Amino acid sequence: MLENLRERLQAHRPARLDDAFTQAAVLLPIVDRPVPTLLFTRRTAHLTQHAGQVAFPGGKREAQDTDLLATALRESREEIALQAASVEVIGRLSDVMSLHGLRVTPFVGIVPPDLPLVAEPGEIAALFEVPLTHFFEDRRTHTDVIPMDDADVYVPSYRVDDHVIWGLSAMMLVELLAVGFAQPISMTHPPAQGELHYHPRRRRATAPLSSSSPPH
Repeated sequence: MLENLRERLQAHRPARLDDAFTQAAVLLPIVDRPVPTLLFTRRTAHLTQHAGQVAFPGGKREAQDTDLLATALRESREEIALQAASVEVIGRLSDVMSLHGLRVTPFVGIVPPDLPLVAEPGEIAALFEVPLTHFFEDRRTHTDVIPMDDADVYVPSYRVDDHVIWGLSAMMLVELLAVGFAQPISMTHPPAQGELHYHPRRRRATAPLSSSSPPH
């Protein structure tokens, strides 16, 4: 499974947003277990932005970061004590735009199982893993419908125990599933079944996004 993922991501040409936006980066850590899992964080409830939300480790680019990959790896070390030497970076996904005006660049990495990861208590309330096969079965609870100029985008929402995976993280997840694992999932068409939750219209960023990555 992971060898095919490497090949597909190496051949992928992710979409880019304008460099004028404030830059951020995240890491999508895939844990190399017999059934591979995807590692998520849940942010603490007291933060001023994204409080209590499920996310991937990451954050804003800082002056000392040589590039956005360095940002993703630094933030992963700071937030969950994931050392860069333990990460095999295998690809990059399309940029996405956050509601707060950040251009977020996702990187995909493979990490060994059972690392001594520790959540930074000021930012991270919990770490949890979800088997990728859970998403292959598309166990979404509902779909958020976001009008974007002349088209709607369909963003799945998943519940795993008491964690809800939605929004920006779900957008990145869709591209990972569609491109990296050739799963029949898309945000350009409504799902075959399930409840739809409609949201207010939003404007696109000034640079194009891939069809799998609308701004959020």
